[in-house]
Amino acid sequence: MAINSEKLGHILTNFVSATNDVEGAAIVTPDGLPLATTLPSNMDDERVSAMSAAMLSLGERIGKELVRGTIDRIYVEGNQGLSILTSCGEDAVFLVLATKQAKQGLLMLEIKRTLGDLKSILL
Repeated sequence: MAINSEKLGHILTNFVSATNDVEGAAIVTPDGLPLATTLPSNMDDERVSAMSAAMLSLGERIGKELVRGTIDRIYVEGNQGLSILTSCGEDAVFLVLATKQAKQGLLMLEIKRTLGDLKSILL
């Protein structure tokens, strides 16, 4: 079954516009291909997708080596904000870029809600 990139893009656009302090989002395949993105204009979709896949792969290896089990989420926190990678089933990863001011609890609730919408299209 083909993935409906238009529907994925619509969900991402709604997520970014409706969630405070979110600057961008993407759905990426585990091998680094962008399925749908709503990223800031100064970011290259393909480059961000490839880096997200590499980060996921490294995170999975770290989780295995440190006996942490299956990785559900990877955080990268910098002085400009957060990057959160969340598993979205076997075939995709959900990347969220948020500002430093983002309230992480509320952000995680919105990510969880959006994951449900995304998974329904990806299945």
